[in-house]
Amino acid sequence: MQRRKLGKTNMDISLMGLGGFHLIELSEKNALEIINRYLDRGGNYLETAAGYGFGNSEMKIGKVAKNRRHEFILATKSIERKKKELLSSLDESLKRLQTDSIDIFFLHEFGRHEFVDAASGPDGALEGLEEAKRLGKIRFTAFSSHTAPEVALRALKLYPFDVIMIPLNYFDRFNFPTWESQVIPAALEKNIGLLAMKVFADGFLWKNWENALRYTLSLPISSVVIGANTLEYLEKDIEVINTFKVMNEKEKELLFFNAPELGQYVCRQCDKCLPCPEKIDIPRIFLLEGQWDRQLADGVVRDPGEYALRDRLRFWFGNQDYAQEAYNKVNPNALSCTECGECIPRCPYHLPIIEKLKIVHEKLTDTRPPVKIRII
Repeated sequence: MQRRKLGKTNMDISLMGLGGFHLIELSEKNALEIINRYLDRGGNYLETAAGYGFGNSEMKIGKVAKNRRHEFILATKSIERKKKELLSSLDESLKRLQTDSIDIFFLHEFGRHEFVDAASGPDGALEGLEEAKRLGKIRFTAFSSHTAPEVALRALKLYPFDVIMIPLNYFDRFNFPTWESQVIPAALEKNIGLLAMKVFADGFLWKNWENALRYTLSLPISSVVIGANTLEYLEKDIEVINTFKVMNEKEKELLFFNAPELGQYVCRQCDKCLPCPEKIDIPRIFLLEGQWDRQLADGVVRDPGEYALRDRLRFWFGNQDYAQEAYNKVNPNALSCTECGECIPRCPYHLPIIEKLKIVHEKLTDTRPPVKIRII
């Protein structure tokens, strides 16, 4: 399997890393079979987290690490934000993984300003990372962030992380475009290793998975981290990775135009709808909708299976409050639309802009907790 340098770690990492989340869905026998097959096929990056099945994923990887630890880069994560708790979590992970050191240790889900405040304060997790390095328990430091590029940018300024892992796919590109436009360049400038997760947008892109994988592989990353719960899926992923060709800009534009998951509702942030006579920043408002629920609730009635998937993934990230706080400061907001219709023919993707503005305003001014929006 092709390998690339992982930033300033100077480690060579396989183009596909095996994520450990889906291992919790499997029996130990099947999980070990997948891990060993991945290593046999040339993969060399195994990643897990203390929170995956309350340590279940780590224990399964530990069964392999016991005999093959020298063959791969090992990474795990902790959700803890304070030094003492972080070090305790690390020690428990080391026991489950049956090793005395972790190659890359992540601050898990580092996606809210409150988390950064706690971790960077007195006796915070950043102090814990330094202590763990001093004790030889970890080699490199990292964080994963699922939801807020602006938080990641702040974290990159606060501490010299070696690696970051961020969600990169052709769907959420239009909900969180700053991952590509700002976070990737900031990381590359500091020679920080870049790992991509959520390649299939949490399964939403399952019908178009090959294009999804090829798109993310074409970004300036070191590796894509993908989970697998069957040998068949693992082999399919490896086959595409071993034969993929970089997607050029024309191919990307065609994908953005034709992808059914984007359809005629998701704003592509091209700004061609502007200027608005009422000075409404239409793309900005739709961007906040992307942060709110990934633009997944569009008022279209679908079959039960597709509805269930979209509804499950709407509030996957949990930063709805950030979106609402930002929308409260938008002036003029969506209600200022006079329905003049000037924007409609300008949109190359034929979005129902006037109706979408109404939907977005309802979303971003709803006072119910997100979980209640679905059931009450």
